[in-house]
Amino acid sequence: MKSRWSISALGAFFVAIALFVAGCGSSGVPSGAVASVGGNPISKRALNHWMYVVVKSQSAQSPNSPIIVPNDPPGFQTCIKEAKAGYPQLKKESDAAVRKTCQGVFTQLSTEVLNFFIQDYWYQAYAHKLGIKVTRAQIAKQLATEKKNQGIKTNAAWQKFLKQYGYTPQDINWQTMFSLLNKKLVARYDTKVTKAEIAAYYKSHASTFGTPETRNMRIVLAKTKSSAEQALAALRHGQSWSTVAKRYSTDPTTKNNGGLLQDVSKGQQDAALSSAAFAAPLHKLIGPVKGSFGYYVVEVIKITPATHESLAKATPQIKSTLAQQKSQNASTELGRKTKALYGARTICARYYVVSNCHGYRKPKPTTTTTPSATSTATGSGTATTKSSTTTSSSSK
Repeated sequence: MKSRWSISALGAFFVAIALFVAGCGSSGVPSGAVASVGGNPISKRALNHWMYVVVKSQSAQSPNSPIIVPNDPPGFQTCIKEAKAGYPQLKKESDAAVRKTCQGVFTQLSTEVLNFFIQDYWYQAYAHKLGIKVTRAQIAKQLATEKKNQGIKTNAAWQKFLKQYGYTPQDINWQTMFSLLNKKLVARYDTKVTKAEIAAYYKSHASTFGTPETRNMRIVLAKTKSSAEQALAALRHGQSWSTVAKRYSTDPTTKNNGGLLQDVSKGQQDAALSSAAFAAPLHKLIGPVKGSFGYYVVEVIKITPATHESLAKATPQIKSTLAQQKSQNASTELGRKTKALYGARTICARYYVVSNCHGYRKPKPTTTTTPSATSTATGSGTATTKSSTTTSSSSK
């Protein structure tokens, strides 16, 4: 069963939003926390929980694989120990080599999770500022819909789902809450697609709404004009394409199949061949045609006309594409707006500084190496970021 609740879209709701809106709070990061957003801490426990959820979700397709979450920087002694115990082949590697992989996986996981924790704080604070709320009834209704879409009909199936992906019920409730909250925030932006926009898109992408003309043809590619003339004469005297191609052609692709080329679009072949073939009528021998690789003899044996999709038929697809673009643009603008409002009050602890933290500096590019087996052991894949969010009150 594949989870419809996106693991990568993470969130946090650990303290009252009113505290965040009231003031900046502490200028530092409290003990046991990895970041402070307007004085509201994001606990290390919460971060570790969600890194576990990410790895657990990624390993759901391989239930017998060890789940190792590197969460003890900078030494990663626990990660090293667990990785070597879970994957005996790593025992031959040095602690330094395994530590390097643990560090890489930790950076991927913590960056993904913590950036979303912070962003979700910003969104909730902004929603509070605007008076936007999500009710318990709305959460319950959406959760019921998601369960139905997942095919979860019984409590036993629900518990199995939670266990499989490492969720708690609170995780799902808060994820549903923030998904709805995010939709309400995005809905404040203009995402309506007009007929004029659809028409303009159709005009500027005309070549994508249909298929080009294609032709099936038989060819002989000869080294010299003389050889091509001999091949042409042989064909005109009734010899088969199979015989002539084998004798005269130097083209390795078609030499042994009677010179056949199928579903060729204009411009796909040698320019000279393409021009000649797409100007030729059906079933007429053409040649010799001088090309980049020799001399061609060609006969077009089938023409499939181009098709063109009407604006009316293309409209649903275009509307969907433009709506997605506008929604993404709205999400981008929402992120920019909330960072401008709250980014200066977002402080991160050492080893946990990510792009949403105040004072973040982008690291210099480094040469990467192919990950060892530890990458799989520690769940190194990063998930795609989305705008919906989740949280775990159990991880406060």
